[in-house]
Amino acid sequence: MKRPEKSGIMAELTLLLRSIPSLTVALFIVATITMNLLANKSLHVPFSWLALDCGIIVSWIVFLTMDITTRQFGPRAANLLSVVAIAVNLGMCLVFFVGSRLPGVWGESWVEGSEAVINTALDHTFGGTWYVLLGSSVAFLVSALVNNFLNWRIGRAVERQGHRSFGAFAARSYISTFAAQFVDNLTFALIVSHRFFGWTLLQCFTCAVTGAVVELLCEVIFSPMGYRIACSWQKDGVGEAYLRRYSPAGIAA
Repeated sequence: MKRPEKSGIMAELTLLLRSIPSLTVALFIVATITMNLLANKSLHVPFSWLALDCGIIVSWIVFLTMDITTRQFGPRAANLLSVVAIAVNLGMCLVFFVGSRLPGVWGESWVEGSEAVINTALDHTFGGTWYVLLGSSVAFLVSALVNNFLNWRIGRAVERQGHRSFGAFAARSYISTFAAQFVDNLTFALIVSHRFFGWTLLQCFTCAVTGAVVELLCEVIFSPMGYRIACSWQKDGVGEAYLRRYSPAGIAA
């Protein structure tokens, strides 16, 4: 006798994680964790109006993965994947926090006369601060929702006739990435930088715009690779089980 299929959000999530290539899921989650950890280090740039952190070197992976997932599975699936990444990141933050509170000395702190200062700084870096963690989590969740929905809507418009060219992929990816990254930067700046570091609203807005421009440039550089992956997923029928159950008519965008 055939067992009845389970229903509900957990059943959908389980099937989704089985449908998306495991390497993609792993890379997405690792990039999310790394992005938030590297965000603790600011970049020195020759322009006073440009504020960036080292998280920018991996954040493009996060947004490009969401674009590919949205194209193949739809925005709901990409949103679920984003929530999973946030949950795992919070779990790892707890691990880092516990590690920072355990007695011991970091290897990099062995500098004569500065051991205590460096060790404390490293503990604070990995242990994190509650308002930074809150701001980054909220900002990423909001930006993921914006990116995935906007990417899907643009895809519905530019790929209405079923033509999935690189130009169409680029249009939906570039616009959604710029908008979502702007929302991400602005949300974080308003929650953390404005409230706790005294940034003005103009500084928050400027940081959001410049960060979005840099993120867009990264998307432009790596989008051809993302397009090839998206095409291979479509050609190989990746996620057919998920699409049959949760998208009977297929994903047109």
